[in-house]
Amino acid sequence: MLRAATRRLSSFTSPSAWRPSQPTYAIAFRPLINGSDSSDDLRSTSSFASHFLLPSRGFASESLTRESGNIVIPDVPATVAAIKNPTSKIVYDEYNHERFPPGDPSKRAFAYFVLTGGRFVYASVIRLLILKFVLSMSASKDVLAMASLEVDLSSIEPGSTVTVKWRGKPVFIRRRTEDDIKLANSVDIGSLRDPQEDAARVKNPEWLIVVGVCTHLGCIPLPNAGDFGGWFCPCHGSHYDVSGRIRRGPAPYNLEVPTYTFLDENKLLIG
Repeated sequence: MLRAATRRLSSFTSPSAWRPSQPTYAIAFRPLINGSDSSDDLRSTSSFASHFLLPSRGFASESLTRESGNIVIPDVPATVAAIKNPTSKIVYDEYNHERFPPGDPSKRAFAYFVLTGGRFVYASVIRLLILKFVLSMSASKDVLAMASLEVDLSSIEPGSTVTVKWRGKPVFIRRRTEDDIKLANSVDIGSLRDPQEDAARVKNPEWLIVVGVCTHLGCIPLPNAGDFGGWFCPCHGSHYDVSGRIRRGPAPYNLEVPTYTFLDENKLLIG
């Protein structure tokens, strides 16, 4: 039976086709001899040992691999086979990929076209982002619509004051009389807390346009009131004259004069 087992194992394994390549463990079989020293058993032992290592357990310096360098391992992915058997020979599929050497003059125009087109696209995207960012910081259409206000002056009587709303703030429009103009020009500029001539605050001496917000704490003064015939802030007692200049009280500055333009004799554009 031992001879038959030996022949069967020798048919499956060919030791001449393998050689050691990596460290591994190898276990050899010792033929069992049932206490007999017969020549048949010895011959079978030598025949069996010719195919297997005799030591019962040992350490081999290299594993068993084929002697041939170019080998195709069946049922193994190509990447795994390439990692297990590295080689300097790289075969490219020239049928599906047309390859050109670096800096091919025939492809230089195409490379320039691609690079220029890509840079143009990048520049356009950056420009669009910058414009979007800048426009997002500008005022919206509804705010721009409120930025200017047109007022009809024909209905305002001399000596009266009209209040209009501009950009969420009240604006006082006063049609001054000759006495108001003379009173505003007779004030000593040196005695004012915020020195300013009347001519610097008006474009037409008959019309005075000021923002109706007290310069102290943002209250709204009362028109045609106070000790100087202009405006009076009841919150903290600030008095303004007929030119909107601070004359008494805690307010530090004169009433603000907004930007305005006379479109014609009876049309005023604020803003």
